Parts: sequence; C-alpha cells; structure tokens
Amino acid sequence: MSRPLNRGGKTQPKHREKVDTSISNHSSSVSSSPITFVISSIFCDNSSSNSSKVPNGSASDLFNSGVFRSRGNLGVLFVKIGLVLVVFLALFGSLWWTIMITTSSSRGQMIKGYRRLQQQLVTEFADIAELSVGSARLKEVEFCSQEFENLVPCFFNVSEDLGSSDSDGNLYERQCGQRWKQNCLVPLPANYKIPLRWPTGRDVIWVSNVKITAQQVLSSGSLTKRMMMLEEDQISFRSDSLMFDGIEDYSHQIAEMIGLTSESSFIQAGIRTVLDIGCGYGSLGAHLLSKQLLTMCIASYEDSGSQVQLTLERGLPAMIASFNSKQLPYPSVSFDMVHCAWCGIDWDQKDGAFLVEVDRVLRPGGYFVWTSPITNTRKSLRSKGNQEKWSIVSNVARNLCWEMLSQQDETVVWRKTSQKDCYASMKPGSGISICSKGRDIESSYYRSLEPCIGGTHSRRWIPIKERRTWPSRANLNKWELDIHGVQLEDFVEDSMCWNSAVRNYWSLLSPLIFSDHPKRPGDEDPSPPSNMLRNVLDMNAHFGGFNSALLEAGKTAWVMNVVPTSAPNYLPLILDRGFVGVLHDWCEAFPTYPRTYDMVHGEGLLSLQTSQRPSCTLLELFIEIDRILRPEGWLILRDTTPLIEIGRTLGAKLRWDVRIVEIETNSIEKLLICQKPLLRKQLK
Repeated sequence: MSRPLNRGGKTQPKHREKVDTSISNHSSSVSSSPITFVISSIFCDNSSSNSSKVPNGSASDLFNSGVFRSRGNLGVLFVKIGLVLVVFLALFGSLWWTIMITTSSSRGQMIKGYRRLQQQLVTEFADIAELSVGSARLKEVEFCSQEFENLVPCFFNVSEDLGSSDSDGNLYERQCGQRWKQNCLVPLPANYKIPLRWPTGRDVIWVSNVKITAQQVLSSGSLTKRMMMLEEDQISFRSDSLMFDGIEDYSHQIAEMIGLTSESSFIQAGIRTVLDIGCGYGSLGAHLLSKQLLTMCIASYEDSGSQVQLTLERGLPAMIASFNSKQLPYPSVSFDMVHCAWCGIDWDQKDGAFLVEVDRVLRPGGYFVWTSPITNTRKSLRSKGNQEKWSIVSNVARNLCWEMLSQQDETVVWRKTSQKDCYASMKPGSGISICSKGRDIESSYYRSLEPCIGGTHSRRWIPIKERRTWPSRANLNKWELDIHGVQLEDFVEDSMCWNSAVRNYWSLLSPLIFSDHPKRPGDEDPSPPSNMLRNVLDMNAHFGGFNSALLEAGKTAWVMNVVPTSAPNYLPLILDRGFVGVLHDWCEAFPTYPRTYDMVHGEGLLSLQTSQRPSCTLLELFIEIDRILRPEGWLILRDTTPLIEIGRTLGAKLRWDVRIVEIETNSIEKLLICQKPLLRKQLK
C-alpha cells in the first residue's frame, strides 16, 4: 500500500529510513559520538512543500549543534565569497534579461525554475557565509523588559477606547494586526519553577508561575477559597477539600438532570467533548477527565489572576476566547456539551446572540448546562431584574427549539433539538430564522456573530446518540470519513504512520531527557518524556494523527490540534474524533499565555508558511513559539532541508539547544529537535 498523498500532492513510497542522532547541544563545541537508528517508516509525509530536492553538500552542516565551525584561511574565504557573489549577480542579470525577451507563456515556468535555483543559492550562500564568521555566535534575540513577562499579544482594552462610562475597564477584545508584532523574547518571572510532573502538577502549582498573588487568592470569594489552598509558594487543589467534593456532587447532579444514573454514563450517552465557558480554574474539567470526558476551558483575557493561565498550568486544556462580538474559532456542531457556571455572560443581551452561538457549536442532541442565581426562580421572584433576564433567556431557548430537561436549585439543563423539522414548523416572525447556506459557514475564524441558527446545512448534523461512543469515535469509519471527503485508505495509512512516528520520537527524546534531566533521588522511573510532557500543541494537525498516536501509545498528554487557516480544513474531522482543536493564523499570536505548552510540534508548517506569502517572517513565528513554550520544553519540526537549516539558525538566535536528525540518506526532508533552556540570567 502506498503512503497517503502529502499536502503537496506527491505520493511517497514506503522505505526504510535511517535516523542519525549524532547531534549535540549548541553550547557544546565537540560533537558526541554518532548513534544510528534504522527504522521503518519513521515519519509521516504530509508536508505542503513543493520544493525541489536539495543537492548534497548544501547547508546541511550549517551551525552544527548551534556552534559555527572555523574552516579555511582568510584568503580562500574571500575568494569563495567573491565567486558566490559573481555567480549570484550573473544569474540575477540573466533572469532579468530573459524575462524581458520571453513570452508570457514561458515566463511562469522560468520564474518557477528560478525560484528553485534561488532557494538552492540561498542555502549555498548561507554555508559560505558561515566561513566569514568562523566560530562567532549569531546575534541573539534580546529579551523584552520584565513588564512583559505575561505578554499576550492581540488583546487590548476596548472599553477604554470606547470611553464607556459604565465600564469597569476590563473588557478586552482580540485585535490582531501590526500592533501585536514583537521582536524580543518574553522573560521569565523572577522565581519561575519547572511545573511538577503530571498528575501531581494537576493538584499543585507554583504561585510564581502564574499571574496571581497570594493576596488575590485570600481575598477572592468563598467559592475560590474553598477550592484553592495557599501553602507557602504553592497553590494546592486538594482532593479532600470541600470544593472538590462539591464538584463531584455537582457533576453527579448534572448527570441525574440529563437522565443518567451516574457520571460514568456520560460516555454512554454520547458525551465526550465539553466546552466550559468561564471555567474558573478548571476544576470541573479536571474531575470530568477521570470520566474520559475532554473539557476545553475558554475565558476572556484577564490582565491578572487568569483562569486560562492557571488551568493550563495544571495541565488541562484551555485557551483565551470570548464571543462578545465574534464567533468562536470552532466549526459548527462540534461539542457534545456547553457548560457555564457563574461564567459572567449576560445571556439575555444582544437579542440572545450569545445563546445562538452556543447553539451553533453544540451538536444535535447536545446539552447546555447553566448555573446562575438567575435560574433559581424562587430567589428570582425577589428581583424584578432577574425575572426579566430569566424570561428573555427562556424565550430564546424556546425559539432555538431547545428542550428544558430539568431545573434544580441554580442549575438548568437544556437539550438541543436533533430534528431540523422543529425549525421549519416555527411560524415566520415567531422565532430566530435559519441561516442561509451562504451565511452558514461551518468553520468560521473570528467572524461576526450571526443572529441566525447555524449548522443546519452541515453534513455533520448527526445527533450525539447516533455517533459511536468514545474511544471508538477516534477511529472514523468509511461513512464518517466520506462526510469529510477523506479516503479510508489514506486515513488508515496516516494513522499507522503517526503511530510509528510517535514511537520513534520517544526513542530519540528519551536519552536526551535522561541526559538533561537525570532521575532525582526517590523519584520513580517515568516513561520518558512523560516526566516533562503534558500540554502539547500541534501547529499543523492535518487529521489529528499525532494526537491519536499519543493516546494509543498511552501517553498522559492532551493535544491542542491547530489547523492553520491556510491549510486544508480538517478541524471538523478532528473534533468529530473526540479531540479538541482550533483554527488559527500563525501570522497572529496564539490565544494563550506565555509558557503554557511542554511540546510544540509542526509537520510541514514551515513549507506551508513560506508558500502562502505570509505577512510575517519565520523569525517572528519562532519568537511566538518561544513565548508559548515552557522552559525545558521541546519543539519538533519536520520539513524540507533548506527550511530546517533556517530553523536551526533561528533556534540558535533564540538560545535554544538545537539538534537536527537525518530522516534518510539523501532525503529532501529533515527533523529539527529543539529544547528551550531555563535561562535564569536574561541578558539585555
């Protein structure tokens, strides 16, 4: 069976590939002894590159282990540089003259050939340029000032811009553009510490790692004080605390309100993915994780005491997101449950537009759980304002064809309809209209809120009880793949390929991790790199094969599957598999706080970025990766040799420990493995 088509449209045959791990830390001037692995089908080929094969002898040795090599004497150096300049100028002049005299039909082919030659020349010129600097270091990127240690670009206080008199000054909207561009590295907080290993890190975090002070913890409401116990320099989410017991009881109450006997029945009821709006500090998600439910926490940007930052620090899925004016960057009909407990959303505002957005992302038959004093009708009778809000929300829910299943204390549960006929039976003017096909975009990217019911035109309109339950859902069958236009053979081959790749990632990383982080006295032997790995970001997720392979390998990691806006959109497929993910433009800052991921992975990402004429440079992309990555975290990129060589150069500029792995002899692709060091001394 041939391997699946890559994103450039080429089919790669199966072969045995050689992995050369004779790589070392860029701070070392002496290479370690070479170690060679011979592995069958080590990595998947889903790259988007159309680059030509680079001849041997190009820049594959550039900045070996991050250190420049001294070669040749000064005279030979100037001769070589002179020759390169002559050849470069000659080719450029030749190209210009030829273009002037050729016809328009042949001009495109000539330009394409020139681009290939230009790419090769750039690589060769970089290799020659290495001679001119000898063992001198590249100019490293400087650190930002300490005030930017929690920098989250793209989020600005719009209430101040609007001059709102009744605003509390804390309304932040996402506004990406030239204002977010940064050319410096986000520094560490003064007393930053490496997070504790999972699962200990889920229950205990370091205060110095998050932007929340002891005073904020102690002065917060009673609900938070019961949940978090401050102990010296740690915040503990104790399993024996009142809040934990409250979460367990609360979760059990939701199950009963849905009509289930216990929380263990969530999976059997078709519930796998939960969108938790205003999730506090992720306690519900941490509890549901034990029931095999995957909860994505979203909350607005906060300049202090962030819910999202603290949830990610605990090793739980979270991202900055709000829908004050824009749709969420998720496809329609993608979550089995949406939850809001004291989440601060005014659901009665904007003619119910926020509830319409919840309806859009909910799967047919999915559940909306809302806990608020407003839902307690007995108490609401004492407040005319709450009565009005409850009346508006109830009417919008009814117009959306939601069925109220139960109402207990301050919690109410609605179920989204599974029948489109309900919308058709509504009289004109009596409710919210259905979006036209042109407005019903399945995968929006921060699009303005739509006042109409979306998702009804999607082929994925399938009630959750008719979908296969987890974990069978992760492996889509032929009929399910047909919905996404994917062939079963390609999907199976992709899965097998990534299973092999993950095994070999671990083979490569294990000795590096044990070398850099020897086992501490009294510690149990973890399965590397699980001792360092919990939050994973896949920058070019394709089918979500990397996520699936990690689960099949038994790794205790969750993956944020990112589908670039310039790539084929398989995010609906990823979410249908029971994973979490988001659309994103990598020329914009990712909606997360600094130092929130243990590993960043990208297969074919550099080719994708350079082929789309992006509005950002690869250096800006690497600076953003550095912002996201935790100290001692890992970056793994697979791409064409010239781009990997550029990546190695950029990694050295960012002070990363850089290693390159040869995938196979004469391969046009290589693997870049970088580790971000813990730099206590941040030079300016």
